[in-house]
Amino acid sequence: MSATVRRIGVRELRGKLSQVLREAQAGEAFVVVSRGKPIAELKGIGPASTAFRKPGALAGKIWMSGDFDELPDEMLDEIERDRS
Repeated sequence: MSATVRRIGVRELRGKLSQVLREAQAGEAFVVVSRGKPIAELKGIGPASTAFRKPGALAGKIWMSGDFDELPDEMLDEIERDRS
């Protein structure tokens, strides 16, 4: 992964888009410039596994007690106690 951000012109970006996207995915960062002025930043978003959740990925790996949503009487009494 590069420690510096590379500048790339719009015209060059158009001509090398696939290559630049592969480099961004690999960790490179780019500042897109138009007429010498920065207009955008381009960088990868990290590994695909962190970008999107996979439904059901934790199926069978999580256990929840049957009484997880029951509130103990002592706690309920404390919550409902008149504080005036």
